[in-house]
Amino acid sequence: MSWRTLLLAWRFSLREMRGGLAGFAIFLACIALGAGAIGGVNSVARSITAGVASEGRTLLGGDMRFQLNQREASPDEMAFLTGFGRLSHSAEMRSMVRKADGSDQTLAEVKAVDAAYPLTGTLVTDPPLSHDALFEERNGVYGAAVADLLLERLGLRLGDRVNLGNATFELRALIVTEPDMISGGFGFAPRFLVSIDGLRASGLIQPGSLVEHNYKIDLGADRSAARIGSIRDAAASRFPEAGWSIRDSANAAPALSANIERFSQFLTLVGLTALVVGGVGVGNAVRAYLDSKRGVIATFKCLGGSGGFVFTVYLVQILLIATLGIAIGLVIAAAMPVLAGYLLGTIIPVPVTGGFFPDALGMAALFGFLVTVAFALLPLGRARDVPATALFREMGLDGRGWPRTGYVAAAGVALAILAGLSIWFAESRVLAASFLGSVAVAFLVLRLVANGVQALARKAPVVRSTPLRLAIGNIHRPGALTPSVVLSLGLGLTLLVSLSLIDGNLRNQITGALPERAPNFFFVDIQSNQVDDFAKLVQGESKGKLVRVPMLRGRIIALNGVDVTKMNVPPEGAWVLRGDRGLTYSDRVPENSRLVAGDWWPADYSGEPLVSFSAEEAGELGLKVGDSVTVNVLGRNVTARIANLREVAWESLGINFVMVFSPNTLAGAPHAWLATLTDAAATPDDEARLLNAVTRAFPAVTTVRVKDALDVVNRVVGQLAMAIRAAAAVALIASILVLSGALAASNRARVHDAVVLKMLGATRRDLIGAFSLEYAMIGLATAAFALAAGSVAAWAVISQVMKLQSVFLPQVALTTVIAALVLTVGFGLIGTWRVLGHKAAPVLRTL
Repeated sequence: MSWRTLLLAWRFSLREMRGGLAGFAIFLACIALGAGAIGGVNSVARSITAGVASEGRTLLGGDMRFQLNQREASPDEMAFLTGFGRLSHSAEMRSMVRKADGSDQTLAEVKAVDAAYPLTGTLVTDPPLSHDALFEERNGVYGAAVADLLLERLGLRLGDRVNLGNATFELRALIVTEPDMISGGFGFAPRFLVSIDGLRASGLIQPGSLVEHNYKIDLGADRSAARIGSIRDAAASRFPEAGWSIRDSANAAPALSANIERFSQFLTLVGLTALVVGGVGVGNAVRAYLDSKRGVIATFKCLGGSGGFVFTVYLVQILLIATLGIAIGLVIAAAMPVLAGYLLGTIIPVPVTGGFFPDALGMAALFGFLVTVAFALLPLGRARDVPATALFREMGLDGRGWPRTGYVAAAGVALAILAGLSIWFAESRVLAASFLGSVAVAFLVLRLVANGVQALARKAPVVRSTPLRLAIGNIHRPGALTPSVVLSLGLGLTLLVSLSLIDGNLRNQITGALPERAPNFFFVDIQSNQVDDFAKLVQGESKGKLVRVPMLRGRIIALNGVDVTKMNVPPEGAWVLRGDRGLTYSDRVPENSRLVAGDWWPADYSGEPLVSFSAEEAGELGLKVGDSVTVNVLGRNVTARIANLREVAWESLGINFVMVFSPNTLAGAPHAWLATLTDAAATPDDEARLLNAVTRAFPAVTTVRVKDALDVVNRVVGQLAMAIRAAAAVALIASILVLSGALAASNRARVHDAVVLKMLGATRRDLIGAFSLEYAMIGLATAAFALAAGSVAAWAVISQVMKLQSVFLPQVALTTVIAALVLTVGFGLIGTWRVLGHKAAPVLRTL
């Protein structure tokens, strides 16, 4: 096609669009919704990431952080660190805070700081106090700043005194802003902020105590990446077995950044699903528009216009309208970071200040154009090849079969590029590929379901009821709504069913099944010289089962001699290598585990260091029996050979470890003990009495009531579920838009049908009954598929991925059926009501 012909096609396209965008409201809404969702989610994620980067020094508490577990830095290490700039030392651990009279207690996230804290940012308290006024010792009583939640739980107020370990603290202020709180991850208990001297006086820091020591450095004027890199190298060279975790301000909150990235990628895939569902609406809108232009197309062809010319004229129009829809979506997406900053300011302690993120918006625009092209090419290609005589004679473009192979191939290429880009930009490409593969299979199956419903309607016996006979005929007639409704609404409902079942099953496990088989309590930081006395006390207060094991903390630093920081580890196994892991030793296979490979060591084993590794995690890391694992424990590297692999029942919530060592491997290492108590017959009063007795007798022991922890998890799951359902609702809204578009596209044909049937004696009641039955049957078929497909997807996630028991929830089934009927019948009748109001004469003149 020459440039002159292209220019002529462009001019004709603009002239035709002077009549406005009638019929393209659904088209614009579908494209704007999908592009806005994808661009908005990614813009918000970029905004949070940018906030973390811009406030990295404040969030980290310095330019660099060196973290040690269960030990303080040695004098040589301290001298090394102080040589680079101002240094601040803090320590964090969990412990029990008790009322002065011992009548109540609560778990707290204890943080101890020195006089240099904070190096960056500002600690804001109410009332505002200096470091000394806040923390200094007065007549044997230290000061503390606390979160208001701690006051709530214990029924206290400022000025009251509490006990932490063996020390007494006065509550002198509320914490308003803790600048570096997020760098340590999210806590499940209220903050209790004290001085380093106060924590030492409490007696909580003992050999083996689970305490993290953080050393933060202000590097001064030279904070360049090169200098930070040289400090890292010097630390690794001078102290190769220090076992410290080094972080800099460029990566101040990796856990938050990683979680935001994963969540945004999931929501992007959901948004892409909405966009693809909207693509069905695009196809319907294009088909209806071309059908309304059949006279113009026929005229073009009669005047010598080629099929390619006609194709170009209307492709230009479709792309221009798509550009408008994408622009609307991008405007919405660009505004979402500002809105998110307002809504998330009290939830995420990171500045979400908005901003313009061209990469996120560009990706959304590209996805929007690809979906438009993929779903518009087929109706455009079909219109290209329809003869002018057929256009003048027939009602529309339906029933013309597939367009030329080139158009089908081009649409396939557009979808392939769309899928390829989605997978390429995803952190977990396997997950993205699985998600998109599932959507593709769902589309195929939904098309087969629609064909099956039409085939059943076609073969249905003749019934006497006129409305039912008309409804059955409408289901399988040429140009029927069935494929569009089943395809669009089915995917949205399937997504909601699967998410609802996953959410419901998780909540059932958290509030029902898990508490029934989980321990009542976890007891942490039991000192070795106290473990027997502790056991006597617990067994005297409860008839439940007490399990106790030694526990240390260690970091995996090498696998088969290869530094883990230089390994390309799949995301599903990376958590094992991230940070410190709990370690233990045992001469027998632990409870809740069974050997699946290798052999357990003898009780009196004294050979080379051995370790038992969790089978699932070993598979994710590519480990097998005979491989070696190097772990840094208390500043000492220990290399052990994998003797066996265990299948671990993590869902039991009992004591489980990724790594269990042979006793001789960790001989002589100072450590504390971990214990669980399981007593199904215990009442809340029994638990409260035991908790109080343990806290009084062993103030340094941290007690975690499992039901309280599960309540926190349940709230978090609820918040995540709400966010995910909101995202899934975008896909359902797109489905509703497609449904509305399909109804609008079929209105002209239905007007003719209604007029002819009324001329033959059908009443308004007959027609309403026929249309209602048609929509109801299509809705029921769609709901049946959504229930089946959503249940299978939820079962796979719950039972195969999460290894939990999956049950069907009747309330979800009922809600799905009602939603399908309300949407199909409700929207169908709303659209049909206008059809029934047309007068016969104007319509009959066009037949």
